[in-house]
Amino acid sequence: MKVAAFNGSPNRDGNTARLLRYALLELEAAGIETELVHVGGQPLRGCLACRKCFERQDRRCSNDTDGMNGLIETMVGSDGILLGSPTYFSDVTSEMKALLDRAGFVARANGNLLRRKVGAAVVANRRAGGIHAFDTINHFFLIGEMVVVGSSYWNIGVGLAPGDVDRDAEGIETMRTLGRNMAWILGQIEENGGA
Repeated sequence: MKVAAFNGSPNRDGNTARLLRYALLELEAAGIETELVHVGGQPLRGCLACRKCFERQDRRCSNDTDGMNGLIETMVGSDGILLGSPTYFSDVTSEMKALLDRAGFVARANGNLLRRKVGAAVVANRRAGGIHAFDTINHFFLIGEMVVVGSSYWNIGVGLAPGDVDRDAEGIETMRTLGRNMAWILGQIEENGGA
């Protein structure tokens, strides 16, 4: 079993990455392989609405000028997917939005490639707007027929400067619980013969 976590923040060691790591540590403790992929700061372009992914059905975005197809391959090759973003004007970063749109279209064009994978949103938030970012990511999971994992509270950590979330005790516990819940769900799926 493998879980890939996608950090939509341009800060490789910022609050979003730290929150994702708290969840990943619990998954690793359960014996699950993990990978942290940095999406933020990459020159990812939004969807061009060319619909070539529906014509070709080759599990790839026709725009091969950036790293999107590698990100999609990582998603397809994982059993669980964590998508993390800081809150930018009450939503996800532009890189995360590009990932959601393009991976979502490619998945749908190819028979819902991500169907029954386990997914969870992780959001870093200064004060407000995080719920909208959380919803944006969860909409991606839900339309993709994925299993969405919950926690003891919304999967949001509070902080502004890099490292501030390390002082958010409730946010940290929420991420740890999220990691344990995801590990349990993945274990149930594996025990019952997969999705």
